[in-house]
Amino acid sequence: MRVELRDEARGDLFDGAAFYRDQSTGLDEHFLECLRSDLHLLETTAGVHETYRGFHRSLSKRFPFAIYYLVADNLADVVAILDCRQRPDNIDIRLGRTKR
Repeated sequence: MRVELRDEARGDLFDGAAFYRDQSTGLDEHFLECLRSDLHLLETTAGVHETYRGFHRSLSKRFPFAIYYLVADNLADVVAILDCRQRPDNIDIRLGRTKR
């Protein structure tokens, strides 16, 4: 299955990396490597994850982030990559702005 990230999801990824860069030198690169690995896994596992607000949600293996995506035909359409530590209302608002 193909995995594609929407612009908003790419922005989420870079925002997360910026947060970890401020925490410790090199942690941003480790974060990006881990999330890339999680995204790569979607090539074979897309569609099996639980759903939340109409989106599949894959939890990152290493960081407290979730990958929200839609499946259509042979495409995993990644719409958001969000920090799970934020208020659930904020996640709902962000996902509510996403076009399906």
